[in-house]
Amino acid sequence: MSETNPAAAAEVVAPHRYTAAMAADIEARWQDFWEAQGTYEAPNPTGDLAGDPELAARPKKFIMDMFPYPSGTGLHVGHPLGYIATDVFARYQRMTGHNVLHTLGFDAFGLPAEQYAVQTGTHPRVSTEANIANMTSQLRALGLGHDKRRSFATIDPEYYKWTQWIFVQIFNSWYDDEADRARPIAELIAQFETGERAVPGHTRAWPELSATERADVLGEFRLAYASDAPVNWCPGLGTVLANEEVTADGRSERGNFPVFKAKLRQWNMRITAYADRLLGDLDGLDWPEAIKLQQRNWIGRSEGARVDFPVDGENITVFTTRPDTLFGATYMVLAPEHPLVDKFTPAAWPEGTHDVWTGGHATPAEAVAAYRAQAGTKSDIERQAEAKDKTGVFTGVFATNPVNGERLPVFIADYVLMGYGTGAIMAVPCGDQRDFDFARAFELPIHCIVEPTDGRGTDTSTWENAFGSYDAKIINSSNGDISLDGLPVAEAKARITEWLARKGIGEGTVNFRLRDWLFSRQRYWGEPFPIVYDEDGTAHSLPESMLPLELPEVEDYSPRTFDPDDANTSPETPLSRNEDWVAVTLDLGDGRGPQKYRRETNTMPNWAGSCWYELRYLDPHNDQKLVDPAIEQYWMGPRAGMPHGGVDLYVGGAEHAVLHLLYARFWSKVLFDLGHISSPEPFHKLFNQGMIQAYVYQDSRGFPVPAAEVEERDGAYYYQGEKVSRLLGKMGKSLKNAVTPDEICDEYGADTLRLYEMAMGPLDVSRPWDTRAVVGQYRLLQRLWRNVVDETTGEVTVVDTEPGEDTLRALHKAIDGVRQDLEGLRFNTAIAKVTELNNYLTKAGGAVPRPVAESLVLLIAPLAPHIAEELWRKLGRTDTVVHQDFPVADPAYVVDESVTCVVQIKGKVKARLEVPPTISDAELEKVALADEKVVAALEGAGIRKVIVRAPKLVNIVPA
Repeated sequence: MSETNPAAAAEVVAPHRYTAAMAADIEARWQDFWEAQGTYEAPNPTGDLAGDPELAARPKKFIMDMFPYPSGTGLHVGHPLGYIATDVFARYQRMTGHNVLHTLGFDAFGLPAEQYAVQTGTHPRVSTEANIANMTSQLRALGLGHDKRRSFATIDPEYYKWTQWIFVQIFNSWYDDEADRARPIAELIAQFETGERAVPGHTRAWPELSATERADVLGEFRLAYASDAPVNWCPGLGTVLANEEVTADGRSERGNFPVFKAKLRQWNMRITAYADRLLGDLDGLDWPEAIKLQQRNWIGRSEGARVDFPVDGENITVFTTRPDTLFGATYMVLAPEHPLVDKFTPAAWPEGTHDVWTGGHATPAEAVAAYRAQAGTKSDIERQAEAKDKTGVFTGVFATNPVNGERLPVFIADYVLMGYGTGAIMAVPCGDQRDFDFARAFELPIHCIVEPTDGRGTDTSTWENAFGSYDAKIINSSNGDISLDGLPVAEAKARITEWLARKGIGEGTVNFRLRDWLFSRQRYWGEPFPIVYDEDGTAHSLPESMLPLELPEVEDYSPRTFDPDDANTSPETPLSRNEDWVAVTLDLGDGRGPQKYRRETNTMPNWAGSCWYELRYLDPHNDQKLVDPAIEQYWMGPRAGMPHGGVDLYVGGAEHAVLHLLYARFWSKVLFDLGHISSPEPFHKLFNQGMIQAYVYQDSRGFPVPAAEVEERDGAYYYQGEKVSRLLGKMGKSLKNAVTPDEICDEYGADTLRLYEMAMGPLDVSRPWDTRAVVGQYRLLQRLWRNVVDETTGEVTVVDTEPGEDTLRALHKAIDGVRQDLEGLRFNTAIAKVTELNNYLTKAGGAVPRPVAESLVLLIAPLAPHIAEELWRKLGRTDTVVHQDFPVADPAYVVDESVTCVVQIKGKVKARLEVPPTISDAELEKVALADEKVVAALEGAGIRKVIVRAPKLVNIVPA
């Protein structure tokens, strides 16, 4: 909102007053100094530390921010909140004797730059590098203490060489369940060759298989594999979309085009192999419990049984957490995409088919095809909506219930998803509401196999809804070989699971909600896959000597688009149109000599570069290894209190609670298993900062208007004379409420901005931005300056005298409190304590003793480093404040000389006593009973009981 800026007002009366102009000069000079001196360069254990025993003895601290994306719009004041916080913490850690690694790179692949390239013809690298330069300049102006030698962008070929190298390691690995770790694929091949391990799906020995057959077998084991996967295909955009890019009504978030389910050949990561470890290792991480819970829910571990239902020479395998309800299954449902559906559709409807099952179609094939087309237009969210009408169609085949021999009609229905469980369910309508609704809609039987406890009886024809209870006893569940009748659920589950295993028709197992990670994108601006295909279609990884595989130049950055309603289309990627790049002759060093290959024309998702960037910060210029083992061990290896190793502090938004963090954890575990790193977890401590919000002003049409031009009059808001509404929301260019850090730095200085963002409230809580309130921190810095420098002469006013006892108490209480607050990331309360001390010195009047002034400067140095450096130099110190020792409180001055004790009689306060903080209960009782006010209040009455809580409370109960 517009108003006169106090910092810009004429302040010419005092030529040496701290002003915005002075702040700009101070900040620019010290930023240049830090950069020229390499002030924030963190030495590595190899070389640097080895030659400096004193530095080598320092404990390390690795502090990280989540990767920023270099947007073309630049930063607004909400973006640097976390960056300033980690900078404050890193500065404090340096001043408490730590070797601190703190730097920042850029997650620079992604869709925005590609969209801009499509619209303008500008190469994504050109626009991205311009955005990086602009953002780097903005961040530098904030005085962030980053080790610039370690910065990089994911688009740098020397960086994504190692992203591709990691992909090759994952591709050439498999998960050994017995060893519970990943191993090189060569070791699996050796087991097949020697006969130690049987070749699955083949009766012939490994040497007798063709190269294609061997590749297919290995593909079932590799941690990175290509498969025909169900995806969200958007012909109107010409690309596959992530679930997050599809709206609830099954259309593309960008462009509002129809989205269809399709099967396409895609790369996947077998993250499911690590489900148990990803779950179990959460306990050793110092993360917010809410984030851990989200990860646990996403992984979704559940115990139950897999059961086989025979049908036409095949088995439909289902996973159920309630095998005790098998006798209640009356039909089965497959996801429309289930591969068995194509094998099951007979030429004609079998005898006994109900009219309602056919959907009005003449044959099962017609019914299935029509229903699949219908289901393909719906999103997963739509398909699972509880309130929607249940739809489906009979496949024309019956399965056999293995516990009672009943024939169960097999349907396809969109409320079953291929991505959950096995893509097939046994429907038990008596205990599941969705199954109940489906059974009623399709005139299917409902067997009662649990004893209702709500008085409804066992006649299901009278039921209005399903009855599900974990406490009910099992009934109607016996077959002459096994009976579950009368058993509680837990015992019934154990008994039926044992019986299934003994009969060879099922087994107890664990299932996970977690699905393998779809790793392909039909984009140009992403890491090329280091994969080529031979003339038989077999995938081969490129050797390290051929990395990095760089993106070729293309004329058209956009994927081919199609008729938005034509689901029978498939992607054509930008890379596939570059035939000179796609078709190559290479010698992969595998003994076959030069061969013709075709390159993979999909690119990796933008998640790839952020899966491992913490490792590159450690050793960013190593062109021989991913990371030097000694360096990785030093910065990230396991140690006391950090059983899985990792970054000491990782700060970022809670919106990355699952995907980024889960993917990064998966890559770390694979690299750990293969012996490339010592830390199986990437991030030990995670902290989620809140969001800086801003008021959005909207006109009568609901359109945002420029917030800076809104005027407030009598509690209402006006834009160009028209009344507008105000609500709190996000900050952004589209909402016309963005405030840039450049604006605040120009008006007040970077130190003021830093203090304001840290003082707005607890770091993990969202808070509204108010430009008018920034001036409060600006005035704090002005008062700090006046306590050291004469505004008229520019001379230092501190005196070389010892402070008095009251001043020492104020100083050491502040030191003690600020240390605790900075250690606990409570920056708002740390600033409050610094402000309190500064105000105390201002009110005390007179010159500030030098020891107090120096300590005050050191206290504020992590928060406002530029003014701290300037005052430190004015105080006669020639070394940088960055590496000074942070003040330590003297305990003798931290403890109060006296505390106030409240004396109550019948619950009412009758006296307040000043007593020593170390007074005992007995001494305090004696003092309280002797106090004049207490004696008068008792009026000679006897005392029945005295409750003492030294040193702050005495409660007297009269007789």
